[in-house]
Amino acid sequence: MLTLDKVFNAQMVLKNIIRETNVVRAYGIAPECELYLKPENLQITGSFKVRGSAYKIAMLSEEEKKKGVIACSTGNHAQGVALAATKNGIKSLICLPDTAPISKVEATKGFGAEVCLVEGCYDDAYQKALELRESEGYTFVHPFDDENVIAGQGTIALEILNDLDNIDAIVVPIGGGGLISGIAYTAKQIRPSVKVYGVQVAGAPSMYNSVKDGEIECLSSVSTIADGIAVKKPGEDTFRYVREHVDEIALVTDDEVASAILALIEKQKMIAEGAGATAVAAVMAGKFDLKGKRVVAVVSGGNIDVTSLSRVIDRGLLNSGRSSSLLIELIDKPGQLKEISGIIADCGGNVTGVHYEKGNTESVNGCFLRIEMETRDFEHVNLITKTLRDEGFKLV
Repeated sequence: MLTLDKVFNAQMVLKNIIRETNVVRAYGIAPECELYLKPENLQITGSFKVRGSAYKIAMLSEEEKKKGVIACSTGNHAQGVALAATKNGIKSLICLPDTAPISKVEATKGFGAEVCLVEGCYDDAYQKALELRESEGYTFVHPFDDENVIAGQGTIALEILNDLDNIDAIVVPIGGGGLISGIAYTAKQIRPSVKVYGVQVAGAPSMYNSVKDGEIECLSSVSTIADGIAVKKPGEDTFRYVREHVDEIALVTDDEVASAILALIEKQKMIAEGAGATAVAAVMAGKFDLKGKRVVAVVSGGNIDVTSLSRVIDRGLLNSGRSSSLLIELIDKPGQLKEISGIIADCGGNVTGVHYEKGNTESVNGCFLRIEMETRDFEHVNLITKTLRDEGFKLV
C-alpha cells in the first residue's frame, strides 16, 4: 500500500540519483494568478519519470535484479528505467512504440538499454512487454500503475511543499495517472487544503472519461501532439487514487498545448514537450478557477524532437496571431505588391513570404496574391486587414 512513509523513503533513496528541481516563478504567462513552475523538464533524463522507475528498481530483490528488467514507454519512462538499471548494473529491455520521437529512442539507448520498437501506440508496446516478461523472466517496471513508482513520483510534492508556503493549487498532467496519483496523495496527506487539478489532452481523455463515468474505460484510439500522455487506459491503482484525491480534471486541445510550449520558450526560456506543457496550457486557457491564487504547474518533461518543436512553434505562432496569411484578389498590374507591402509596413507588420497565383477570378486580368506576415497578435492582424480593405483591396 502507498503510505507517506514510503514517499519519504523514496526521497532518501533517490537523493543521489535524481536532480531536485526547484520551483521558479513564471511571469507573463498567466497574469490572473501567481504562477510557479516545477521544471521536471530539467531532470537528468529530461522528465519526472526517472523518480518512479529508479525507486521501483531500488526496491527489487537481488534475484529480480539478476534477471533484469523490462518496461514499455512512449520514451520518458524508458529513459528513467534505462538510467536506473544501468546505475544498478542491471540489464534493461525497453519496448517503445514506433511512433516515439527519434530523440527519445536514441536517448534510451544512450542510457544503456536495449530497445524493442513495436508497431502502434503505448498500449501495443505494453502488450509486447508483457509477452517478453513471460517468455524471458524479466521483472516488469510499470510506467504508472505501481505503488513504488507512484511513491517515487510523490517526491515531487514533497519538494513543492518544501519550496513554497501557502500554495492554493497544483496543476498536473495526466497520462496513465502515476504522476498525479503520487502528487495528489502526498499533497493531501501533508496539506489537505491544497487543490490538485489534473489535465489531459482532448485527443487522449482516458482518465477524464473514466472518472466522469465512474469506471475504467479504454479508448479505441488516441491522437495528440502530447505523445507522453497518449494513454488509452488508466491504471487500476491510479484510477482509484485520482478519484480519491484529485479535485478536478480538465481537457486541453493540441492548439492550447502548442501555445503553452511557445509561451514557455518565449517567457521562461524553457523547453517543454507536449505532455510537459499541458498543465501550463490549462492555466493559460482558464480551465480552473485560479484567479488570485498561488499555483504550481508541473512541467513534466522536455524531451521534444527538434523537428516536432519546429512544427509546434509554427502552430503556436498561428494560434496566437503572431503569424498570419492573407489571400488578396487583385487586378494584375504593376505596383500592386509595392502598395500592399507599404500598407502592411505602415501598420507595423513584417512580410515574410509572397506568392503570386493565377486563378479563377472575376476579372480576366485578375490574380491572387498570398502574403505571409509576422504580427503582434490578432488585434494587429485585424488592423492590417481593415486598412487593406479601406484602401480598396479585396481580401478573400
